[in-house]
Amino acid sequence: MYRKLLGLEPSRIETVESQKVKTVHIPIGDSSIELLESMSPDGVVARFIEKRGEGIHHIAIEVDDIEDILAQMKAAGLQLIDETPRMGAGDMLIAFVHPRSTNGVLLELCQPIK
Repeated sequence: MYRKLLGLEPSRIETVESQKVKTVHIPIGDSSIELLESMSPDGVVARFIEKRGEGIHHIAIEVDDIEDILAQMKAAGLQLIDETPRMGAGDMLIAFVHPRSTNGVLLELCQPIK
């Protein structure tokens, strides 16, 4: 759909074994859409789709200092899924904030590894 109807081309396809997903990045201006495909029936994305159907799984925001942002969020009382960043797709450190703290939206923080 993104290619046929909108003329958008993927910039990168990557498998993230630790999260059991295949990712496809589609650039749009200064942002991008990341499509996820579960590589395992017991993966987080597969369970999400089984429970809720296809749709938006999370929103990712790129930050300059992920550890500082996580500390600020924790101090503000937000519920963190990841208190310590971990490796994600695209050579990024990532951490998730629980949807209970963000009005029902799973939030991913991303910091490029420099």
